[in-house]
Amino acid sequence: METLSNLDIEKAVLSSIIYDSSIYEEIASILKPKDFYHPFHVNLFKAMEHLFKQDKPIDEFFLKEYLEGQKQFDEADFLELLSTNAVINTKAYIAQIKELSIKRELIRLSTDIKKLTVEEEHPSSDLMDEIEQKLYKITQDNITEDFKDSDLMVKDTLDFIQEMKARGNSKLIGVDTGFRALNDKTSGFGAGDLVILAARPAMGKTALVLNMALKAIMRGEGAAVFSLEMPAEQLMLRMLSIHTSIPLQDLRVGNLTDEQWTRLSSASDEMSKSKLFVDDDGFATIHHVRTKLRKLKSKHPEISVAVIDYLQLMTGEGSESRQQEISEVSRGLKLLARELEIPIIALSQLNRGLEARENKRPMLSDLRESGAIEQDADIILFVYRDDVYREAKEKEKEMKAKAEGKEYNSDFKKKAEEDAEIIVGKQRNGPTGTVNLVFQKKFTRFVDEENANGPDIEIEYENIDTKEGSIEVPPI
Repeated sequence: METLSNLDIEKAVLSSIIYDSSIYEEIASILKPKDFYHPFHVNLFKAMEHLFKQDKPIDEFFLKEYLEGQKQFDEADFLELLSTNAVINTKAYIAQIKELSIKRELIRLSTDIKKLTVEEEHPSSDLMDEIEQKLYKITQDNITEDFKDSDLMVKDTLDFIQEMKARGNSKLIGVDTGFRALNDKTSGFGAGDLVILAARPAMGKTALVLNMALKAIMRGEGAAVFSLEMPAEQLMLRMLSIHTSIPLQDLRVGNLTDEQWTRLSSASDEMSKSKLFVDDDGFATIHHVRTKLRKLKSKHPEISVAVIDYLQLMTGEGSESRQQEISEVSRGLKLLARELEIPIIALSQLNRGLEARENKRPMLSDLRESGAIEQDADIILFVYRDDVYREAKEKEKEMKAKAEGKEYNSDFKKKAEEDAEIIVGKQRNGPTGTVNLVFQKKFTRFVDEENANGPDIEIEYENIDTKEGSIEVPPI
């Protein structure tokens, strides 16, 4: 049986760092103390990590001093390591140490699986989820200690502040929402955030999140969408309409001019190369979402955002009540967002009770099963378009007049562009308030107010040179 450790290789790598400490940072970006097998080698690498953070030399004197202070110094092991020849190219050695470390982790996992299966009385779905989570952590090298000490937390916080300063005090510190005004209000969606995007039907919550996903993939990032209500092809139709400025209805029936066909062909080629992944199975439990998203994120680490459309269509795992199911789902999505270090945007329906109010702008209490959702969410956004209610009210008046045999002349005019409000109802790390966008109905597209083009929606195109000649492509 192949041995699961190689002490000679471990000594060679550690000796090389002592010989040339400038290589430590590169090696530490790949190896962690737990990747070493020999206990003294583990402690020695931890000592190197400490000295590096303290900006002290990683040499024989300081290593011995630190280890003696920690009561971890072993004279014989240290002398044996110092007598080992340093190697110039450590790449193959590092890969071997990592390979053996992963195999040891898998051996430990197999032991855990046996223990969990035989000794613990839990449903198989819970066991599978726990095993998958542990396996994902192994593949991502994301196993952490139970607690972070103050030294590490202060260093990470100062690094974060320095990074923000290097950005020139930019307000965007998270994942770009795709909208300047929303970025200004939220600073972007944070890694690990659960974002709830809620609205009444026909307000455009799916359209808004597709706008966000499209802008993410156009930046070269990846996006995953769980569509529980709409087939993937319909989502792509909407995205192509947003991207090409071709009316959605024209795309649906194929009523396109030659110039629009050229635009569609160019956009289709671009979209086909993007990192957009859609699961339109129509059925999802929190277990299914966790399993699929972990696998996808592991294979495509460039994924920067995941979307659930929508929350109330998900089911729990044997919960006694619907409120418990929603609580399980929302908590599960929050933990998954933290585990994968990406924002998860979950769409949500609102209670129809708000329709009875004079002011129909949504509030937190309008969320269905709001207790769990409100507690778990880091950001809660509401989509509100007043023209939707105004148009519905005018139709109601017209139908009432016709029923009474009267003539009704409405002064309401449908607009190509409607004002839209994105209400920030909750933000754990920032202010609440309202962001004003414009909704371009023909394309189901939201834009910042300064990018709106007025009622005729005159789009300015950019000339792009292709093998077939010069074509015009609308900006995102």
